[in-house]
Amino acid sequence: MGKIIALVDGSTYSESVCDHAAWVAKGKGWSVDILHVIGRRDESTDPRNLSGNIGLGARTALLHELAELDAQRAKLAQKRGRAILEDAVARVSADGVEAHSKLRMGDLVETLREMEAEADLVIVGKRGEAADFAMMHLGSNLERAVRSSTKPVLVASRAFQPVKKLLVAFDGGTSALKAVDHVARSELFAGLDIHLLTVGSESTAAKRGIEGAAALLKGAGYEVTSEIVAGEPDKVIADRAEAHDFDLLIMGAYGHSRIRNLFIGSTTTEMIRSCKVPVLLFR
Repeated sequence: MGKIIALVDGSTYSESVCDHAAWVAKGKGWSVDILHVIGRRDESTDPRNLSGNIGLGARTALLHELAELDAQRAKLAQKRGRAILEDAVARVSADGVEAHSKLRMGDLVETLREMEAEADLVIVGKRGEAADFAMMHLGSNLERAVRSSTKPVLVASRAFQPVKKLLVAFDGGTSALKAVDHVARSELFAGLDIHLLTVGSESTAAKRGIEGAAALLKGAGYEVTSEIVAGEPDKVIADRAEAHDFDLLIMGAYGHSRIRNLFIGSTTTEMIRSCKVPVLLFR
């Protein structure tokens, strides 16, 4: 049985992450591991950094007091994490999906790397707890999760909407071909309308590529429309997604060899920022 890792942090987007996880899991017969990671204490909170150059006796007392405060904060963080997970498991399980809570302490990327080996999909909110009101800020957890994950990543929008129409951004690359192949083979999208969109010049190669993708999807039983549009990819795709009421955008992300010092491809980054619907990314 397949497995989903759903990352929750207690933000507004956590409920959407749970709802998207339940939708995918129910459609595929998968289980869900709901993960909450408590990050390591920032170095700036180290008691030694706060004690300064005060007298020895006072410094020792302050270090002791700060250590106790730090222990209290750690206990509160664990209690909060367990409460978040309890609510998340209840929300996913209400849809008849098998869900398990996973509370971990440490680095998000390292934890995700360890856990995703047995998973088929990672789901994360578009913005985290610290970025709910920063409309153009993705949140560090999302950036790090997408950058590091080797599995498909579903970036959940603020609220879940039933998925009926798919927009597939197709550029002919390896990851885009993988995305199309996944859709063609997936029972989750069976019966949904699909629109293929290539942004760029209407060259022979572009026509051949999008026609091949359309043929693969039609062969799998889908109703498919397609178009090639000139313009900036992130703007054109976002405009199409909003103007035509698509419920999910599917696209490829750049491979790891091109993002060693960056997030992911600039087009992908802008798409996640500007698109109001969930985005399913493939490597």
